[in-house]
Amino acid sequence: MPTLYRGICLLLTGLLGISPTYANDAPQTLITNVNIFDGSSEQLQMNSNVLIQGNLIKTISTDPISSDSATIIDGQGRTLMPGLIDMHWHSAYASIPMQVGLNVDHAYHLLVGAKSNEKALLRGFTTVRDVGGNVFSLAKLTDAGMYNGPRIFPSGPAISQTSGHTDFRPATAVPAEPDAPLVYMEQIGHVMVADGVPEVLKRTREALRMGATQIKINSGGGVSSSFDPLDVSQFTDEETQAAVDAAADWNTYVATHTFTDAATQRALNAGVMSIEHGHLLSEKTLRLIKSKGAFLSMQPILDDEDAIPFPEGSFSRAKYIQVTKGTDHVYKLAKELGVKTVFGTDTLFDPALAEKQGKQLAKLKRWFSPVEVLRQATSTAGELLALSGPRTPYPAGPLGVIKEGAYADLLLVNGNPLENIDLVAEPEKNFALIMKDGKIYKNTTAQSGQ
Repeated sequence: MPTLYRGICLLLTGLLGISPTYANDAPQTLITNVNIFDGSSEQLQMNSNVLIQGNLIKTISTDPISSDSATIIDGQGRTLMPGLIDMHWHSAYASIPMQVGLNVDHAYHLLVGAKSNEKALLRGFTTVRDVGGNVFSLAKLTDAGMYNGPRIFPSGPAISQTSGHTDFRPATAVPAEPDAPLVYMEQIGHVMVADGVPEVLKRTREALRMGATQIKINSGGGVSSSFDPLDVSQFTDEETQAAVDAAADWNTYVATHTFTDAATQRALNAGVMSIEHGHLLSEKTLRLIKSKGAFLSMQPILDDEDAIPFPEGSFSRAKYIQVTKGTDHVYKLAKELGVKTVFGTDTLFDPALAEKQGKQLAKLKRWFSPVEVLRQATSTAGELLALSGPRTPYPAGPLGVIKEGAYADLLLVNGNPLENIDLVAEPEKNFALIMKDGKIYKNTTAQSGQ
């Protein structure tokens, strides 16, 4: 679809609340002879054909589809599935070593992030929810076609209390003077410290003004942070409610970093809808997540060959071990209770681990069936993204599913991931076609059959 036309469609959609109607001359792509995993169903829809017009799926049929102008791709019996979604990604941090990231400027973060996101797209991740970091310019330039990469749902600065998970000030920065300047990570909008209801309201509203599709706060202690033990709760009831209310005024939601019962229950009771991590939760709290209609955004963090290499004996290493010991328990309980769970990687400062995005997804087979794994990174993720409501940058159709009217974010897989989830761990070998927004970024279908 021509860029100008697409921009007009999105503008009209945002201003008038209508779905765009594409011009008859929008380019078409016809993918034939595929077996479809639609993002949800346990069974493939066999021997199907899919017509894409512009950036949306127009027609799905087991009967032949006629189109004189379409570019035809013969799927040769491969599996067609939705593009993958990473619901806890950090574009600016994932592929920069920590000591580099803390000592370079914002432009460096975004330039490395652009290259990192391009690699993520070629791993089949067509959408990411960026839950902490000023990546608004990267998101806009990706949408404009300046850079190749996934769609980005940006949160902007992760908002923390003093001593909280993203309080990046040095140990010598307290007691803070009332007029003390912001540290560099705050100046560039990667993080922000706020104390008290007025400051939380202000910083939340600032993030929304910057273009946040959802708000990210920190309700409890973290692994990589320097000053907060895991057991602490962060932001009072009133502060948490202030963030939720400000987000609700903009018709969107709050996601929060938390591991423990006390911090998570406080957040849920205030109306937070996405629990990031949650590796130390009890059955009572998981039941509360379900009853509130919220989502568990958890990562398959284990003390294995992909463990974050914190120094032995360090504060962060001890916290990391504690978190990984809870991973098995929480995943098993969440599955048993039917908690809506989505997949994310939360890769930080580790270029090698960022390359294993698909491997991290495949690790979920330890707790879930292949279809349950895929739902976490497709249709269920799409449900959570939809909570951004009118703040979404992508209003024309749903994400994470293959259905008529959905965005044409598609993967053509050599094999059946419903039978072998490990296929997603080797995208270079197993993804024959990668399409985002109706545009093809990889196509090896003509080289060989399945």
